[in-house]
Amino acid sequence: MKIGIPKEIKILEGRVGLTPAACATLVDKGHEVFLQAGAGELSGYPDAEYQQLGVKIVASAEVLYGVAELIVKVKEPLAGDLACLRSDHLLFCYLHLAANAELARQLCDVGLTAVAFETVTDAQGRLPLLAPMSEIAGKLSIQIGTHLLHQPQGGRGVLLGGAGLSEPGRVVVLGAGHAGGAAVKLASCSGAEVIVFERNPQRLLEMARLADNITALNPDEYSVSDYLPQTDLLVGAVLLPGLHAPRIVSEDEVKTMPSGSVIVDISVDQGGCIETIRATDYKHPTYRLHDVLHFGVTNMPGAVPRTASQALTAAILPYIERLTVAGWDQQADLRDGINIRAGKIDNPLIQQALQ
Repeated sequence: MKIGIPKEIKILEGRVGLTPAACATLVDKGHEVFLQAGAGELSGYPDAEYQQLGVKIVASAEVLYGVAELIVKVKEPLAGDLACLRSDHLLFCYLHLAANAELARQLCDVGLTAVAFETVTDAQGRLPLLAPMSEIAGKLSIQIGTHLLHQPQGGRGVLLGGAGLSEPGRVVVLGAGHAGGAAVKLASCSGAEVIVFERNPQRLLEMARLADNITALNPDEYSVSDYLPQTDLLVGAVLLPGLHAPRIVSEDEVKTMPSGSVIVDISVDQGGCIETIRATDYKHPTYRLHDVLHFGVTNMPGAVPRTASQALTAAILPYIERLTVAGWDQQADLRDGINIRAGKIDNPLIQQALQ
């Protein structure tokens, strides 16, 4: 099969769909792999490294999309990509259509088949292609939030771990999945007071056992709003697979947070779980609302492209190999990954989300 890896065009997105080593695996199996010139540079992979392994470098997106059958990219198609996509393409990438009805319509108009990383499942119903980026985003939420709390960034001037006789900062995390769990662990290691809300009793217990400075609470028994007036950093990490993220924190509740506190909503890709969040990008990552600094970048792992590209490639490569074999759409995990088939929405969760 002819596999194409275009250059990502989302603002300051440095990831690449496949690393050179992964491409070499596909070439060894008899596939033709095409890379748009410069696609791997921000991840530290120059064109020459791909060429040495049998990848064909093409000068433009138009040429790449023109020769490829399977398109492997990281983020959802933007205008430049949409202009090149054809009805006979099989697209494999993150889509997050639940929060983007317009993109769903545009892809349907193209008439292609699109498989979304974030709805591919495993035998236990987990999301193996979302997990590695969720973990990275969770860690980044604490690193970024820590920086934004600094006074020169507009934050309230709090060091999360405290120092000497000072009190530590407070971090509240909504959700303890891959993203939330990673955020809790890193925040705890910083020395902050960490409060995590999660309904899954097993995950609650796991979080509580991590460290003495972590308090794990069930939101059905404890109110998130009671903790917000003393919260320095609020991390949203609640996911409903394929659906719009549920609203956990209202605008009125955000108004109770301290002046200069910070919100990082990892679930912004799926619409966000905090009412005041809106999508931003790394060029203009934050905005202030009700005197709270909001961070809503929709491609958080793009800030660490080498790490993220390696982690993503390791997860998606086995699925790419399966997509090249006839009958792939009859396999349950990849069948769940189909969002659009031949120009029609073909996923009950996406249909529900877009109603």
